Amino acid sequence: MTVHFIGAGPGDPDLITVRGLKLIQSCPVCLYAGSLVPEAIVEAAPEGARVIDTAPMTLDEIMAEIEAAHARGEDVARVHSGDPSLYGAIAEQIRRLKAKDIPFDVTPGVPAFAAAAAALGQELTVPEIAQTVILTRTAMKSSAMPEGEDLETLGRSGATLAIHLSIRNLREIERQLSPLYGPDCPVVVAYRVGWPDQAFIHGTLADIRDKVREAKLTRTALIFVGRALEPAADFRDSALYHADHVHVLRPKRKAKS
Repeated sequence: MTVHFIGAGPGDPDLITVRGLKLIQSCPVCLYAGSLVPEAIVEAAPEGARVIDTAPMTLDEIMAEIEAAHARGEDVARVHSGDPSLYGAIAEQIRRLKAKDIPFDVTPGVPAFAAAAAALGQELTVPEIAQTVILTRTAMKSSAMPEGEDLETLGRSGATLAIHLSIRNLREIERQLSPLYGPDCPVVVAYRVGWPDQAFIHGTLADIRDKVREAKLTRTALIFVGRALEPAADFRDSALYHADHVHVLRPKRKAKS
């Protein structure tokens, strides 16, 4: 018996991995976070499978289902949105599985930031503008941010920021980042990426809060901040394909005689 943590991707059923889909199709028990994982994904569970939406459940109740499946010798598909390694709350589940000596594995999924960038046709790392992407969140009603991980500290890097779980904290995002990125810095709010009603709001640190308020978005959104979101047209090409960049797969060519 194994508990399979599966990343279902951001919403579009087509974005689940082949491995993840096959596991769902084979497990007699499927526990999924229904607030973020579409039912279309878990419809792939085998006929007669025990399929449970864990959104209203506590950790103790979820673990009770897993332990009961373990006692029956039945594999469990534990389906999370996006990629389980990012804000997936799997660490606390894994800690309990280890304590009970219940086997588990993890199948990665497409994270929301990657799906959003794809939908935007956007590269998040542009040469000499931003070569780093920071995935973070802000502290609101959830657990506090560790020391040194506040936006003001992270923003000093100038990296492209992908800020999760913070759509209601735009005032603080503007306050902390405007002195570092400039009030005219591009911002994109990606709402329900991969779902039929996905939407993207484009703005700047100075005006994004008003635009989001007008759109009445209050949850399930990812905030991108950074100059790479709207680079000047004259940014340099990367070295990867540059004719003068020599590497083992493209050695220096001899001059024609």
